[in-house]
Formats: sequence, structure tokens, C-alpha cells
Amino acid sequence: MGEQISPKRGPGQGLKQQAGQGVQGGQPELAVALWISLAEQRLALLGRDGLRHFYPISTAVNGPGERNGSGCTPLGLHRVRLKIGDGCPPGTVFRARRPTGEIYSPELAASYPNRDWILTRILWLSGQEPGRNRGGDCDTLRRFIYIHGCADAEPMGVPRSHGCIRMRDPDLLELFARTPMGTPVRIEPGPFPLDLGWGGCL
Repeated sequence: MGEQISPKRGPGQGLKQQAGQGVQGGQPELAVALWISLAEQRLALLGRDGLRHFYPISTAVNGPGERNGSGCTPLGLHRVRLKIGDGCPPGTVFRARRPTGEIYSPELAASYPNRDWILTRILWLSGQEPGRNRGGDCDTLRRFIYIHGCADAEPMGVPRSHGCIRMRDPDLLELFARTPMGTPVRIEPGPFPLDLGWGGCL
């Protein structure tokens, strides 16, 4: 699961939260914003009182970029446009954002060695900066850039995707449950700022 961080502490300074922290009335605290660092290959879930979790991720092997067909991960401010896959079992295979009826396995992967596996859940991102990541040939939504699950064999912490943000299934399921539609998502090339907070995402 994601690395839990005490509020008000910067990256690398966090302490493990005690059981129950970040949970209100038995429900997980919802994200106010997400911040993705390509340099650190981590996603930060931000609550109203600051940093709550880090999750390891894998972004594009081609690096940052917004152009259609680049295979790059787009930068700048985004929002979660759609959440897809609620209620599907872990390992559900998606193609064109629809479940295929398959559950991922090494045997299935061997039968389709060239597939880019999109598994379990999808958070479809929409760019919020016209001319940078929205509209024309640099539109994140039309590039089908997601936060999605991937095969266990795919490494985290290193850029290996075709443009999307890959996550491990347990982390993605937790993130999906805590991230409402419309949540701001900032993607930046550098490390997290020392004063990381949700206000900096907007």
C-alpha cells in the first residue's frame, strides 16, 4: 500500500500514521488534489491538512511531453474526468475503457505479448491548460492518458509506460476510492516541493 505520511511533514520526512488516522467516521479521507513527480516516480495524495500518502508509479519511458503520438506523459494541471471500473475484480482487463471479460494472468500475457495492459481501474485525465495539455494536438483527454493498473511484473519507480501513469493494483484501488471525479492532478517533471500542499496544485 502507499506510504502514509503525517500531515505537515515534507517528502522524506514523513512518519507512519497510527491506525485510524486519515479516516473519518470509518471512511477514508478523500483526496483534495494529487501531485505526480516524474523525477521521483511517485504520486502524492493531498488532503486538506497536507500530504497524506505517497504511491510508487511508473510514467512514460519517453519522458514528459504533450503532443499526440509522442508516447510521453503530459505536464501541467489536469483533473480526473472519469472514473472507470468501480466494482470490477482486481486484474480486470480493459480495452477502449471497457472490460473485456478477462482477468489478467501470466498465461494471458503470454498469449498477447504486445498488449499494453490496462487493468483493474481507470482514472481518465483531462488537461486544464489550453494550448499546453488541452485542445489541438496536445489534448490529454483525447490522448487517452490514464492513471491505471498494470501487471505485477512491471516495475514501479522507473519510467516504463507509453504515456499513462501506472500503479500497482492495491495502491490503485485505494487511490480510486479516495479520489472523487474532478480532483485536480498536477504533473511536474521535477521533485516534489518542500512545502507540498494541495493549494500548489491549483
